Amino acid sequence: MADILADLRSLMSSHSPPLDALVVPSEDYHQSEYVSERDQRRAFVSGFTGSAGVALITMNEALMWTDGRYFLQAEQQLKDGWKLMRLMEDPNIDVWMADNLAVSATVGTDTWCLSVDTAQKWERAFSKKKQKLVPTSTNLVDEVWKSRPSPEFNHVIVHQLEFSGRSVADKLKDLREHLKQEKARGIVITTLDEVAWLYNIRGSDVPYCPVVHAFAIVTPASAFFYVDKRKLSSEVNSHMKENEIEVREYDAVSSDVIHLASNQLTSSLSKKNEAEDGHNLIWVDPRCCFALYSNLNSDQVLLQPSPLALPKALKNSVEMDGLKKAHIRDGAAVVQYLVWLDKQMQDNYGASGYFKEAESTSNKPLKDNLKLTEVSASDKLEEFRASKEHFKGLSFPTISSVGANGAIIHYTPDAKTCAELDPNKMYLCDSGAQYLDGTTDITRTVHFGKPSAHEKACYTAVFKGHVALGNARFPSGTMGPTLDILARLPLWKVGLDYRHGTGHGVGIFLNVHEGPHGISYRPPPRNVPLQASMTVTDEPGYYEDGNFGIRLENVLIVKDADTEFNFGNKGYLEMEHITWAPYQRKLLDVGALVPEEINWLNAYHSQCRDILTPFLNESEMAWLKQATEAIGA
Repeated sequence: MADILADLRSLMSSHSPPLDALVVPSEDYHQSEYVSERDQRRAFVSGFTGSAGVALITMNEALMWTDGRYFLQAEQQLKDGWKLMRLMEDPNIDVWMADNLAVSATVGTDTWCLSVDTAQKWERAFSKKKQKLVPTSTNLVDEVWKSRPSPEFNHVIVHQLEFSGRSVADKLKDLREHLKQEKARGIVITTLDEVAWLYNIRGSDVPYCPVVHAFAIVTPASAFFYVDKRKLSSEVNSHMKENEIEVREYDAVSSDVIHLASNQLTSSLSKKNEAEDGHNLIWVDPRCCFALYSNLNSDQVLLQPSPLALPKALKNSVEMDGLKKAHIRDGAAVVQYLVWLDKQMQDNYGASGYFKEAESTSNKPLKDNLKLTEVSASDKLEEFRASKEHFKGLSFPTISSVGANGAIIHYTPDAKTCAELDPNKMYLCDSGAQYLDGTTDITRTVHFGKPSAHEKACYTAVFKGHVALGNARFPSGTMGPTLDILARLPLWKVGLDYRHGTGHGVGIFLNVHEGPHGISYRPPPRNVPLQASMTVTDEPGYYEDGNFGIRLENVLIVKDADTEFNFGNKGYLEMEHITWAPYQRKLLDVGALVPEEINWLNAYHSQCRDILTPFLNESEMAWLKQATEAIGA
């Protein structure tokens, strides 16, 4: 690592102009949260592999900023010479640079990997000391990354209408209406899931995210798709031609943005008239890479959130039906996994199991072929999912974590270093899958031995917050962050909390994290009110460093609520659970639950039984029946 820093500092010194600091963001050219292996530049230079963070290298220091989900992970992974900067506790990177770098300092970065809003924020911070943001002539990390993975040529597929529920023509028509309303000549689309959603295509260029490395430009008369053409089959080419979308090489987007600005961008496929006179604005989302934005005159740019984000988040009836079916199949896989895991823990480790409370009775060392690890267990869960209809892969790396590892919020086990399962410790499993008809995300925390009173109390507080949020009714127009307190209040009452958001949108065979809405103590950058037919997760937790982690997560659908009154004539909303898997009753302090919570749990467990039973064999059904027995029955 020291050699990497030394090599980068040498390139910084020889750069024209010389650089006082180099920023290495997490993002790729599309500002993606999750990136391909060859785009993991920040992980390469620092050693930290979490999905969120930004690295800063000066001639004397190397600093890494990340959020509370990753504090423990970053402390473990950062190499010598690096210092962890904690978001919400330490100064933000722009503030730190403005305060600590010299007057007129130059800060270099690859502006393809930096969003417009971030670049503009930094430039404002730099102005007081006349510091400058400098686009590097190449990506300096790529210059020193000798073993950087080669590009992959993964095939693009058409996402069929039976799953998407809306045609490309319909989506383009709505988008062009937005262009007309805003008097825009065209829009530049850089976000991968928006390109995939708009053109009804999917790919595998980013692990766990069925997206394609591509850009799009849409005008009132034309549509363009910028992609490595080697990825396209005859079916995809026909799909593009049928929808009057012209395919161009990935690298052509930069020159075409310039052509769009000068009103010289035309398509050979379009027979329509181009933009009306006076429609001169170019619509650019603030998440667009700064490199493309820099090709435009700022007074020509309509810099506002993409009009695709909200319609993508509002699921149509076909998507909703598919998503619910995907969650049922996924719930069956999770139950099958819990049944299997329960038997393994009892047979191999002498555990009392999922239902009984007692310390492990076995102290004998196990043969290697009987040992269960965080990785071998999660591999078995993937095996159950892979047997289900429409399965296409996982939606993120499974967080399979035992004991103290559970306190690392976004822990990813490694086969070489992961822990062995322990019947006397909590086990947290946060997992999800990609199916053609929907994306899933579920977390359950279990104990196969005798949980302590403290573990039960913490689990119960998390459960109470989980139920409170899922049962919420609220007026239309309510922002997600307004509801965040509902999930935290039971924890706050005993002086506990968690350092992550409480809910995020979920795609339809797309990204597992989907905006523009969310439920968090910090409003999302492009926060919008919760609306009927949105998806959102409900996932409070509690993490005790060195001991255990607890999280419970379901995917919910926002829907209209039938209330007795309608104050302000606003209309009211509520949420429907579509994730199906039992909660472990032996981890609950039933005496701390109020009747409403007990009634909800009994009703949910009854639904679990009815919905999942057709997908299970006889022994699995018997296990589920016991796992979902009513409290107080």
